[in-house]
Amino acid sequence: MTTTMVTGATGALGVPTVQRLRAAGHDVRALSRRSGPGLTTGDLLTGAGLPEAVAGADTVLHLATGPRGKGDVEATRRLLDAATAAGVRHLVLISIVGIDDIPLAYYRDKVVIERLVRESGLPSTVLRATQFHSFVEAMFTAQRRSPVVVAPAIRLQPIAVEEVADRLAELAGAAPAGRVADIGGPEQHGLPELARMWARATGTRRPVLPLALPGKLFAAYRSGAALVPGAPYGRQSFTAHLATRPAALR
Repeated sequence: MTTTMVTGATGALGVPTVQRLRAAGHDVRALSRRSGPGLTTGDLLTGAGLPEAVAGADTVLHLATGPRGKGDVEATRRLLDAATAAGVRHLVLISIVGIDDIPLAYYRDKVVIERLVRESGLPSTVLRATQFHSFVEAMFTAQRRSPVVVAPAIRLQPIAVEEVADRLAELAGAAPAGRVADIGGPEQHGLPELARMWARATGTRRPVLPLALPGKLFAAYRSGAALVPGAPYGRQSFTAHLATRPAALR
């Protein structure tokens, strides 16, 4: 049986990934700063408990991210040091489509994290995915007190978090492969169009306000940097995701 440690195991991506790994027969250590049933206690930010958590693990899935990415680079360094010392045979990293071209501080840190993984000497696999449906939805729900729903005129290709978890579990059970093909959802839409889908699903009557913004950041999005060309990996559309929400939230 493969022993697999998962960082960020209690997060939006970690929970379904842990479920899929366990269903596939992995002995999963779900890393968390908390203690509790099914959890392995360890702190990436301080390093407390991390050597013990990774000791004897065959594979590590690094899915953790702090609030707005704070401390992610240092946390990754600590994890890589612990994994190297423990003789981990495969590290799987989740990353984001477009980080080389989209000038966000969070994305710049992801570029650094990918480089640290490559230079660590650990056999590794890196998967980049587009934004989750739930992330796009949160962009709109965060504006609940605004009289309008602001939506910059950029194109996105959101994907179901469960489908990213499917791919991560598949990669964790395979040999290290370096950077594998990026994955995205089944449809590409302008953010204003996604906002209108959300408005219809939630019954809001607030108008959607498209914004065409200047600058390098939005130019990168307009160029398609956040999209995955070719046949899509994901199958669940944003509309289908919205339909799965509890009735009380629609």
